[in-house]
Amino acid sequence: MSAVSDRLPVFPWDKLEPYKATAAAHADGIVDLSVGTPVDPVPELIQKALVAAADSPGYPTVWGTAELRDALVGWCERRLGARGFTHRNVLPTVGSKELVAWLPTQLGLGPGTATSKDVVAYPRLAYPTYEVGARLARAEYVAYDDPTELDPTGIKLLWLNSPSNPTGRVLAKDELIRIVAWAREHGILVVSDECYLELGWEAEPVSVLHPEVCGGSYEGLIAVHSLSKRSNLAGYRFAFLAGDESHLQNLLQIRKHGGMMTAAPVQAAAAVALGDDAHVTEQRARYAARREALRDALSAHGFRIEHSEASLYLWATRDENCWDTVGHLARLGILVAPGDFYGTAGESFVRVAFTATDERVAAAVERLRKG
Repeated sequence: MSAVSDRLPVFPWDKLEPYKATAAAHADGIVDLSVGTPVDPVPELIQKALVAAADSPGYPTVWGTAELRDALVGWCERRLGARGFTHRNVLPTVGSKELVAWLPTQLGLGPGTATSKDVVAYPRLAYPTYEVGARLARAEYVAYDDPTELDPTGIKLLWLNSPSNPTGRVLAKDELIRIVAWAREHGILVVSDECYLELGWEAEPVSVLHPEVCGGSYEGLIAVHSLSKRSNLAGYRFAFLAGDESHLQNLLQIRKHGGMMTAAPVQAAAAVALGDDAHVTEQRARYAARREALRDALSAHGFRIEHSEASLYLWATRDENCWDTVGHLARLGILVAPGDFYGTAGESFVRVAFTATDERVAAAVERLRKG
């Protein structure tokens, strides 16, 4: 068996530690805008649902309760425009990162043979775990700018990510229609990571499950969604898949064997979260204000913002190496993520999260202003 180091890249965040120490030494403390982790309270109605289900001594099911599946189906129909969904079109997961990392393995992908490779394709600027998942499965992997320009030979899994992490780019409906048609022509499974779909600012994100994109059929299409950002539930570890019934039912059987169960109180809390849009509207307003303040301050400080029409990040550049930018901001007590964490195409950018408290965002704005 090969060592882990032979199969996986170096964990990128370890490289940020010296810059974190520099930022933390600022007289007014660090403003950490590097990781998109929620900082606002879990909505009270969700906390109450969790507590009410705390007496759950038995094992939960992998597929979730009927109430949870009802909530998932209802949300997909209400928010994604899905039609004709049943419980067989949804599947809870233990957060979305677990799913991204292990999906190629659970789909049975691997090294293939000398004449037939298993290939995972993902965006050139991307969440690193897409590559990690392919590596864990020992499958081949390829990054793309436009997936329809790839040689489709051997591609078994095509990752889409809209809105994008890190860039915040949104794939237009026409782009999605074209990509879905191409993938279906070549028998490629499309898995669309849409975890930021409810956080569109200058564009309205569209799901691959929207009838105008999928043509009313979910064949070969799976969407990934999460409650971490829209409901401040990163600590609860709840996400879900929606789409192609045959693929989801196969994954359900595999995940049953693996014991990949979402905790029963979390299932109850998730069902409540999915049924309530008011708390999402409130959280969006918080993020919108923080986004506007940071965007204006970065622009005034000499940054250019590209894409960033959705998600929880600003994709910013001073047209220099990203680590020089990280160092510059660290000396101001502000920590951001270097763009090359997400691929070499990001080496002149930084990703700036606006998941910080109003007070910390105001501190960052003031430091950028004084410069």
